[in-house]
Formats: sequence, C-alpha cells, structure tokens
Amino acid sequence: MAKKKPNPTPSTPAPYFLFPSPPAPIPTSIVISLFSLLVRFLVSLGPYSGQGTPPKYGDYEAQRHWMELTLHLPPSSWYRNSSANDLSYWGLDYPPLSAYQSRFHGLLLNASIPKAVALGSSRGYESPESKLLMRWTVLLSDLVVFFPAALYFVWVYSRRDQGGVGGGGSMMWLLAMILINPCLILIDHGHFQYNCISLGLTVGAIAAVLSSNELVASALFTLAINHKQMSLYFAPAFFSHLLGKCLKRKNPIVEIMKLGFVVLATFAIVWWPYLHSLEAAIEVLSRLAPFERGLFEDYVANFWCSTSVFIKWRRLFTVQSLKLLSFLTTVLAFLPSFVQQIKFPSNLGFLYALLNSSFSFYLFSFQVHEKSILLPLLPASLLGLQEPLLYGWFIYYSLLSMFPLIRRDHLMLQYIAVLSLFGFIFYSPDRSRGTKTNSFHIRKALLALPLLCSLILYFIYLRVRPPEKYPFLFEALIMLLCFSQFVVLTLYTNKRQWMLLDSSSWSVRVKKDI
Repeated sequence: MAKKKPNPTPSTPAPYFLFPSPPAPIPTSIVISLFSLLVRFLVSLGPYSGQGTPPKYGDYEAQRHWMELTLHLPPSSWYRNSSANDLSYWGLDYPPLSAYQSRFHGLLLNASIPKAVALGSSRGYESPESKLLMRWTVLLSDLVVFFPAALYFVWVYSRRDQGGVGGGGSMMWLLAMILINPCLILIDHGHFQYNCISLGLTVGAIAAVLSSNELVASALFTLAINHKQMSLYFAPAFFSHLLGKCLKRKNPIVEIMKLGFVVLATFAIVWWPYLHSLEAAIEVLSRLAPFERGLFEDYVANFWCSTSVFIKWRRLFTVQSLKLLSFLTTVLAFLPSFVQQIKFPSNLGFLYALLNSSFSFYLFSFQVHEKSILLPLLPASLLGLQEPLLYGWFIYYSLLSMFPLIRRDHLMLQYIAVLSLFGFIFYSPDRSRGTKTNSFHIRKALLALPLLCSLILYFIYLRVRPPEKYPFLFEALIMLLCFSQFVVLTLYTNKRQWMLLDSSSWSVRVKKDI
C-alpha cells in the first residue's frame, strides 16, 4: 500500500506560486538595466525644478538645502526652527532615513564642491559642476536601491511563474516596464527627487513577501516608510496580507509578534536620535504631517481637487473636519481590498491590494500632490503581465496628470521622448506573446473617447491662451479627465481582486493565477 503523504502543517503553508520556471536571462537583464540607466542619464541632462527661479527655486534646491542642513547641524536640530534652520525655507519634512540619505549625499558634495553645501551661504547655489554631482546622487540611488529591487522582483516572479504567463521574453518585458517607467524617470531625474529609494525598498519588500520572507519584507517596508511617509499608501495592503497569512498558521499570535518586533526594532534604529524625549519625537512628527498646506496642492487628479470645481470644500469645512472626512473616505475606499486579504490572502491578491490601497490614498487622503501618482503606478507596473492594458492606460493618464508640472520644468522634450520610448517597448512582440490578452475588457470606443479628449487638451494647453477670468481652466480640464480615468481603473482593480475568489474555478486559479 502506498504511504499516504502528510498534509502540510498550517505553520508552513504551501507556496502560492506552484510552478517554478527558469530565472530570467541574466545577460538580457543586464542590457535592459544599462539601457534604463542610459535613459535616466539623458533625461538628467535637461532642466530641473526651480532652475534659475529665486527666491525659493524648487525641489532641486530643497534637496540641496537638506544636504546643507544635515551636514552642518546635529540631528536634534534638523527638524527644529532656529537661526541656522529656517523651516519656512524648505524645512525638512521627510522621516529620518531621508535625512540620513541627505547627509550622506551632502558628504559627497562637500568633498568635491564645499561651496554647494556651505551653511547659510549656499542658498540657490547652481553651477554646472554641482548640478552634475547632484544628478549623479540620484542615478546612484536608483542603481543601488531600485534596480536591484526590480531585478529581485522579476527573479521571484519568473521562478514562481505568476499567472502562467512567464517565459524569458515576457519576463524581460516586465523588467523593462518596471525600470522604464516614464513618470518615475521624469520626476526623479528631470524634476529632481529621490522617489527611487522609497519605491525601491517597497519593491524589495513586495518581492520578499512573494518569496515568503515576511520578516525581511517587514524590515524593508518599514525602511520605505521611514524614507518617505507616503509609503504608508501601501500599509493597508501589507498589514492585511501579512495578518491574513499569520491567522492561518498554527501559532498566529507568535507569528504576529515576530513581525511586530521587526517593525518596532527597525523604527527604533532609524528614530534613535529622537527617542530620548517626547518633545524631540513630536518635533519630527509635526513636520511629517503638513496639514497647514491644505487639502491638496496645485491641480491634482484626485477626488477633493476635482470636485472642488463644484464644491468649495475649503470654504465649507474647517481643516479639522476635512482631516476627518478625508480619513473616513480613504478608509472606506481601501476597506474592501483590506478585508479580502485578511480573509483570503494570496500573492496575486496582494499585488491588487497594493494597487487598490495606494489608489485609495491618492484619491481621498489629505494633502496629495500630483507626484503622488507614482505610488499606485508602482504596483500597476508589477501587475504588467496580468494587466498590460491597465498599466499602459494608467501610465498615459498619469503622465497627462503631471503634464502642467513637466511643462513648468521645461522638460517637454524629455516628456515626449520617454513617452515614445515607453510606447515602443510596451507594444513589443514579447508583450503580446507573454501577457494576458483577455483582461480588462472595455470596448474600444470607451477607450477612444477619453484618448481623443486628451489629445485635444494637449493641443489646447500648448497653443491656446486661457481666459483671463479662468487662468487655470486647462489645468482643471486635464485634472477632471485624468480623475475620471483613475476612478474607472480603481473600480476595475477592486473588482478584479474580489474575482479571485470565484469558488467555481478556485482550484484552477490557484494553479493559473496565483
């Protein structure tokens, strides 16, 4: 009689991905990575945010100023208003890990161009040499953090054969989609920021979750939060997925405590200079929650800004009321996705939950700016093989939503170039062979109408002067169009996440989609 195989114990659940496949081709991965690095370098040759526009310049000056402060002042003074640190002039408003990164980059600048980070006398410092070195700090951050994380994710994805759509060509297409994200390239290497660090840490955490390294994932995601607090957009997805997995194991309390210990220990290490007193910690926290800036900035394609055309939220409600209202609507928006992952945690469901959670924060949370669209774009790129049309559509309207910002930065050439490059790679043969063609069924006419509207808006925005009474009319129209598309996308992705629970084909989906 054949010996009956024992069932796996709850403490060691079977992996969600069932069919290993060979890792992605290493030489091709290197070529794609080098090409992606070249694209970033070429974009970085252009202008940056606030170039030559005193008195506050722009995000480039903000990053340089933080290097100056963290280099010359002790950590206790980084978030405190003083004669040496005027918080009204680009006061540091990111968590401590971002400040440590600024100090490290400040050391690099100080070693080569001390005048660029001299305390007090370097405001608005711009020179070809300092620009080159500043640009290299972003490129190196991308190369050290985001690139390895993307390669790690694709390696995990290819080994697990996510959704049965794997294969060398399609995996390389996915890697290209992650690395050649035009929105991220334009913001980090054109406009000038370091989103690649927090997003790279998040990608690493996601890959660790998919490979069942939950403790590593918890540490990496905690670091992402401590680099940029907007990484909290993903927190409901991480929390619900890991909690759901822990509850299905033999000793759920022990599993939860292990994760909690890693999170608290990581926070303690990063926040160590500010844990000596409650006042010091509150000083930092008060800088991380910029409620004084208002409900939203500029023309962002989210619910509050789009509806403010008709409902004057800031006139009708106090700041306290708007904070509560935005909190409640955000929670309600991500709650279905949150509940689904607690009850039915799965790797594919986790990727959808990341997208739905970050979409909820972008659309409804307090103090969102146009660059925040980078957060929901990240999980959308990771779902590129599952939802290629969704990702391409999302990229297009995300770029459109940032178009006024890019134009102010004089990055039109770079905008057209990276959009064209993305489109060329997106429609490559590897994509058509490797991705699912039956997902995201929407009639072509429904896609064609907003596309036509976007093309008209591009022409009007560039060629027509707005009426004097409504100087920001065209920005508002762009915002409304993009918001309508983002709503459609988030409704679709929430539906897709719950469709994974179709009991009639669950056994097939476990083999095919998870």
